[in-house]
Amino acid sequence: MLRKKMITLLLLSATFAGCGNNEKKETRAERLTGSGNETKPATATPASQTRNILFFGTSLTAGYGLDDPAQAYPSLIQEKIDALHLPYRVINGGLSGETSAAGKARIEWLLKQPVSIFVLELGANDGLRGLSVKQTSINLQAVIDKVRKKYPEAKLVMLGMQMPPNMGARYTSEFKQIFSDLATKNQMTYVPFLLEGVGGVPKLNQQDGIHPTAEGQKVLAENVWSALKGLL
Repeated sequence: MLRKKMITLLLLSATFAGCGNNEKKETRAERLTGSGNETKPATATPASQTRNILFFGTSLTAGYGLDDPAQAYPSLIQEKIDALHLPYRVINGGLSGETSAAGKARIEWLLKQPVSIFVLELGANDGLRGLSVKQTSINLQAVIDKVRKKYPEAKLVMLGMQMPPNMGARYTSEFKQIFSDLATKNQMTYVPFLLEGVGGVPKLNQQDGIHPTAEGQKVLAENVWSALKGLL
Protein backbone atom coordinates (compact mmCIF):
# COMPACT_ATOMS: atom_id res chain seq x y z
CA MET A 1 0.00 0.00 0.00
CA LEU A 2 1.16 3.47 -0.76
CA ARG A 3 1.62 5.71 2.19
CA LYS A 4 -1.20 8.17 2.68
CA LYS A 5 1.09 11.16 2.37
CA MET A 6 2.25 10.02 -1.08
CA ILE A 7 -0.97 8.85 -2.72
CA THR A 8 -2.13 12.22 -4.05
CA LEU A 9 1.23 12.91 -5.75
CA LEU A 10 1.45 9.45 -7.27
CA LEU A 11 -2.11 9.49 -8.55
CA LEU A 12 -1.54 12.88 -10.13
CA SER A 13 1.65 11.60 -11.75
CA ALA A 14 -0.20 8.55 -13.02
CA THR A 15 -2.94 10.68 -14.48
CA PHE A 16 -0.47 12.66 -16.52
CA ALA A 17 1.37 9.51 -17.54
CA GLY A 18 -1.82 8.25 -19.13
CA CYS A 19 -1.53 10.86 -21.85
CA GLY A 20 1.15 8.73 -23.45
CA ASN A 21 -0.14 5.29 -22.56
CA ASN A 22 -0.39 2.97 -25.57
CA GLU A 23 -1.82 -0.15 -23.94
CA LYS A 24 -3.69 -2.73 -25.99
CA LYS A 25 -6.93 -1.67 -24.33
CA GLU A 26 -7.85 0.86 -26.97
CA THR A 27 -11.41 2.01 -27.31
CA ARG A 28 -13.38 2.79 -30.43
CA ALA A 29 -12.99 6.45 -29.54
CA GLU A 30 -9.20 6.14 -29.70
CA ARG A 31 -9.32 4.60 -33.13
CA LEU A 32 -11.66 7.23 -34.52
CA THR A 33 -10.66 10.52 -32.92
CA GLY A 34 -7.22 10.65 -34.45
CA SER A 35 -8.83 11.23 -37.84
CA GLY A 36 -11.25 13.85 -36.61
CA ASN A 37 -14.26 12.02 -35.20
CA GLU A 38 -17.36 14.18 -35.34
CA THR A 39 -19.83 14.35 -32.48
CA LYS A 40 -23.01 15.02 -34.39
CA PRO A 41 -25.47 17.48 -32.87
CA ALA A 42 -29.01 16.34 -32.20
CA THR A 43 -30.45 19.62 -33.45
CA ALA A 44 -31.93 20.17 -36.88
CA THR A 45 -29.72 23.15 -37.74
CA PRO A 46 -28.95 23.17 -41.48
CA ALA A 47 -25.41 22.00 -42.21
CA SER A 48 -24.65 25.26 -44.00
CA GLN A 49 -25.26 27.15 -40.75
CA THR A 50 -23.42 24.80 -38.41
CA ARG A 51 -19.96 25.83 -37.23
CA ASN A 52 -17.23 23.43 -36.11
CA ILE A 53 -15.45 23.32 -32.77
CA LEU A 54 -12.23 21.31 -33.05
CA PHE A 55 -10.82 19.77 -29.87
CA PHE A 56 -7.18 18.87 -30.51
CA GLY A 57 -5.23 16.93 -27.92
CA THR A 58 -4.20 13.70 -26.21
CA SER A 59 -5.92 10.68 -24.65
CA LEU A 60 -7.64 13.01 -22.18
CA THR A 61 -9.56 14.50 -25.08
CA ALA A 62 -9.93 11.19 -26.96
CA GLY A 63 -11.64 9.61 -23.94
CA TYR A 64 -9.30 6.66 -23.58
CA GLY A 65 -10.72 3.63 -21.76
CA LEU A 66 -14.33 4.77 -21.66
CA ASP A 67 -17.14 2.36 -22.53
CA ASP A 68 -18.73 4.86 -24.91
CA PRO A 69 -17.10 7.68 -26.93
CA ALA A 70 -20.06 9.84 -25.91
CA GLN A 71 -18.65 9.89 -22.36
CA ALA A 72 -15.59 11.92 -23.37
CA TYR A 73 -15.72 15.59 -22.43
CA PRO A 74 -15.93 16.91 -26.02
CA SER A 75 -19.13 14.88 -26.50
CA LEU A 76 -20.48 16.20 -23.21
CA ILE A 77 -19.79 19.70 -24.49
CA GLN A 78 -21.83 18.82 -27.59
CA GLU A 79 -24.73 17.81 -25.34
CA LYS A 80 -24.62 21.20 -23.64
CA ILE A 81 -24.57 22.92 -27.02
CA ASP A 82 -27.51 20.89 -28.27
CA ALA A 83 -29.51 21.62 -25.12
CA LEU A 84 -29.15 25.32 -25.88
CA HIS A 85 -29.94 24.78 -29.58
CA LEU A 86 -26.70 26.43 -30.67
CA PRO A 87 -25.40 25.87 -34.24
CA TYR A 88 -22.11 24.17 -33.37
CA ARG A 89 -20.71 20.70 -34.10
CA VAL A 90 -17.91 19.26 -31.99
CA ILE A 91 -15.05 17.42 -33.69
CA ASN A 92 -12.95 15.28 -31.35
CA GLY A 93 -9.37 15.36 -32.61
CA GLY A 94 -7.82 13.72 -29.55
CA LEU A 95 -5.17 11.02 -29.97
CA SER A 96 -3.38 8.94 -27.33
CA GLY A 97 0.32 9.54 -26.91
CA GLU A 98 0.30 12.78 -28.89
CA THR A 99 3.26 15.09 -28.31
CA SER A 100 3.51 18.70 -29.36
CA ALA A 101 5.85 17.74 -32.20
CA ALA A 102 3.46 15.06 -33.47
CA GLY A 103 0.54 17.41 -33.12
CA LYS A 104 2.33 20.02 -35.19
CA ALA A 105 2.52 17.50 -38.02
CA ARG A 106 -1.04 16.16 -37.62
CA ILE A 107 -2.97 19.42 -37.33
CA GLU A 108 -2.93 20.22 -41.05
CA TRP A 109 -5.00 17.13 -41.84
CA LEU A 110 -7.72 18.17 -39.41
CA LEU A 111 -7.76 21.71 -40.75
CA LYS A 112 -9.13 20.45 -44.06
CA GLN A 113 -12.58 21.03 -42.53
CA PRO A 114 -13.72 24.53 -41.50
CA VAL A 115 -12.98 25.50 -37.89
CA SER A 116 -14.77 28.28 -36.01
CA ILE A 117 -13.42 27.48 -32.54
CA PHE A 118 -10.15 25.67 -31.86
CA VAL A 119 -9.52 24.09 -28.43
CA LEU A 120 -5.89 23.07 -27.79
CA GLU A 121 -5.06 20.38 -25.20
CA LEU A 122 -1.48 19.35 -25.87
CA GLY A 123 1.89 19.23 -24.13
CA ALA A 124 1.51 16.89 -21.15
CA ASN A 125 3.38 14.07 -22.89
CA ASP A 126 6.28 16.43 -23.54
CA GLY A 127 6.42 17.25 -19.85
CA LEU A 128 6.37 13.63 -18.73
CA ARG A 129 9.33 12.95 -20.98
CA GLY A 130 11.19 15.94 -19.60
CA LEU A 131 11.43 17.50 -23.05
CA SER A 132 12.64 21.03 -23.50
CA VAL A 133 10.07 23.54 -22.28
CA LYS A 134 11.29 25.96 -24.92
CA GLN A 135 10.79 23.42 -27.72
CA THR A 136 7.34 22.47 -26.47
CA SER A 137 6.37 26.13 -26.53
CA ILE A 138 7.73 26.49 -30.06
CA ASN A 139 5.75 23.46 -31.23
CA LEU A 140 2.51 24.65 -29.66
CA GLN A 141 2.99 28.08 -31.20
CA ALA A 142 3.46 26.39 -34.58
CA VAL A 143 0.11 24.60 -34.13
CA ILE A 144 -1.57 27.88 -33.25
CA ASP A 145 0.04 29.62 -36.22
CA LYS A 146 -1.24 26.97 -38.62
CA VAL A 147 -4.78 27.35 -37.31
CA ARG A 148 -4.59 31.13 -37.51
CA LYS A 149 -3.19 31.05 -41.04
CA LYS A 150 -5.93 28.75 -42.30
CA TYR A 151 -8.79 30.26 -40.30
CA PRO A 152 -7.84 33.78 -39.15
CA GLU A 153 -11.31 34.41 -37.70
CA ALA A 154 -11.34 31.28 -35.55
CA LYS A 155 -11.61 31.72 -31.79
CA LEU A 156 -8.88 29.94 -29.84
CA VAL A 157 -8.97 28.21 -26.46
CA MET A 158 -5.94 26.98 -24.50
CA LEU A 159 -6.37 24.16 -21.98
CA GLY A 160 -3.52 24.40 -19.49
CA MET A 161 -1.65 21.42 -18.07
CA GLN A 162 0.63 20.95 -15.07
CA MET A 163 3.36 18.54 -14.04
CA PRO A 164 3.53 16.87 -10.61
CA PRO A 165 6.18 18.16 -8.16
CA ASN A 166 8.43 15.16 -8.64
CA MET A 167 9.43 16.58 -12.01
CA GLY A 168 11.38 19.23 -10.12
CA ALA A 169 10.36 22.70 -8.95
CA ARG A 170 12.01 24.61 -11.78
CA TYR A 171 10.74 22.37 -14.58
CA THR A 172 7.25 22.24 -13.09
CA SER A 173 7.06 26.02 -12.85
CA GLU A 174 8.42 26.64 -16.36
CA PHE A 175 6.14 24.00 -17.87
CA LYS A 176 3.03 25.45 -16.25
CA GLN A 177 3.95 28.89 -17.53
CA ILE A 178 4.01 27.75 -21.17
CA PHE A 179 0.23 27.68 -21.42
CA SER A 180 -0.41 30.98 -19.70
CA ASP A 181 2.22 32.73 -21.83
CA LEU A 182 0.91 31.31 -25.11
CA ALA A 183 -2.68 32.11 -24.20
CA THR A 184 -1.74 35.72 -23.47
CA LYS A 185 0.47 36.09 -26.52
CA ASN A 186 -2.18 34.73 -28.87
CA GLN A 187 -5.21 36.24 -27.13
CA MET A 188 -6.67 32.82 -26.39
CA THR A 189 -9.41 32.01 -23.92
CA TYR A 190 -7.56 30.23 -21.11
CA VAL A 191 -8.45 27.28 -18.86
CA PRO A 192 -5.55 27.09 -16.34
CA PHE A 193 -5.76 23.33 -15.65
CA LEU A 194 -7.94 20.86 -17.55
CA LEU A 195 -7.69 18.25 -14.77
CA GLU A 196 -8.73 20.59 -11.98
CA GLY A 197 -10.80 18.56 -9.51
CA VAL A 198 -9.91 15.23 -11.15
CA GLY A 199 -6.13 14.73 -10.92
CA GLY A 200 -5.33 12.82 -7.72
CA VAL A 201 -8.97 11.92 -6.98
CA PRO A 202 -9.20 8.08 -7.08
CA LYS A 203 -12.96 7.82 -7.57
CA LEU A 204 -12.78 10.04 -10.67
CA ASN A 205 -10.09 7.97 -12.36
CA GLN A 206 -10.30 4.54 -13.96
CA GLN A 207 -8.99 1.39 -12.29
CA ASP A 208 -5.57 1.99 -13.83
CA GLY A 209 -5.37 5.22 -11.84
CA ILE A 210 -4.55 7.04 -15.05
CA HIS A 211 -7.53 8.07 -17.14
CA PRO A 212 -10.65 9.89 -15.93
CA THR A 213 -13.78 7.81 -15.50
CA ALA A 214 -17.07 8.84 -17.06
CA GLU A 215 -17.71 10.87 -13.90
CA GLY A 216 -14.26 12.42 -14.15
CA GLN A 217 -14.95 13.39 -17.74
CA LYS A 218 -18.01 15.30 -16.54
CA VAL A 219 -15.74 17.43 -14.38
CA LEU A 220 -13.43 18.06 -17.34
CA ALA A 221 -16.45 19.11 -19.39
CA GLU A 222 -17.47 21.63 -16.74
CA ASN A 223 -13.93 23.00 -16.56
CA VAL A 224 -13.93 23.61 -20.30
CA TRP A 225 -17.54 24.74 -20.59
CA SER A 226 -17.04 27.51 -18.05
CA ALA A 227 -14.65 29.19 -20.49
CA LEU A 228 -16.06 28.01 -23.82
CA LYS A 229 -19.69 29.04 -23.37
CA GLY A 230 -18.81 32.72 -23.62
CA LEU A 231 -17.49 32.19 -27.16
CA LEU A 232 -20.66 30.61 -28.58
